[in-house]
Amino acid sequence: MSSELTRDTAFFGFSPELGAALRAKQGEKLHLTTHDCFSGQLKTTADTLDSLDWSITNPATGPIYIEDTKPGDILRVDLHEVKAHGPSVMVAVPETGALGHLITEEETAILEHTEDTVKFKDKVVVKQKPMLGVIGVAPEDGTIPNSTPGPHGGNMDCKLITSNTRLYLKVSVEGALFGCGDMHAAMGDGEVVICGAETPGEVTLTPQVVDIPDLPTPFIENDELVAVVASAESTDAAYKMALDMMHAFLTKVAGIPTNDAAMLMSLVGDLKFCQVVDPLLTVRFEFPKSVLADYGYTLPE
Repeated sequence: MSSELTRDTAFFGFSPELGAALRAKQGEKLHLTTHDCFSGQLKTTADTLDSLDWSITNPATGPIYIEDTKPGDILRVDLHEVKAHGPSVMVAVPETGALGHLITEEETAILEHTEDTVKFKDKVVVKQKPMLGVIGVAPEDGTIPNSTPGPHGGNMDCKLITSNTRLYLKVSVEGALFGCGDMHAAMGDGEVVICGAETPGEVTLTPQVVDIPDLPTPFIENDELVAVVASAESTDAAYKMALDMMHAFLTKVAGIPTNDAAMLMSLVGDLKFCQVVDPLLTVRFEFPKSVLADYGYTLPE
């Protein structure tokens, strides 16, 4: 059995002032359904952003109060399954996104789904790789709109945040006040026109506090790699932050010597964009777990 929360229970900004929509125990399996980033407002190619109620965009299902979590804790969220429902929607809008200067006419596209693909304009079939764009916990104070990424998580639009992945976040308030949404059936790194294949969906996950001192967050782990995620006002600031975060993990957490860590980052690490269209820009740095194993380090279960 798992506790359930539907997409009808949504919030639009991470805040310590939010009332919990659900209380969950650590280690409890949770099943959530999610809206697309437009809350289902774009249903046909005739629907455009001019018709949107912007106050209900980027919804996240939640928030969820996770018992026995306190500020400073590291919350590990095990994402067991991220499943897209479809259909998906995409938009191209003049002066919006990284390619907006080249777009002269607004357009909405509806992408139909098969069991494991998305079809673009009856011409291109793309394999589904469902991922969560928005996922995070409440900050210590204030309200961070769901459209904005940061240390709390938020709208990172990182395509690594998918099934069979662990996301680590630092808790800032009692109960964490966790939520997620903004699913994409598929998305390319950069999300250059402000969207991927925006879709409703469902998520099965388990939250658990873990003891990993000095872990830089947001932090991602899957079977093959670990990654840090950094968001800043410029790509220069974001990539430098990501490099510092990964080096800190390799040296302070994994115990790799300073020079070894730096050289290995240049030898086997990968610096990648997540998105370049949100209020803050997001990059990640990936590092193979096999190299951590060579130095005798594995993340605790």
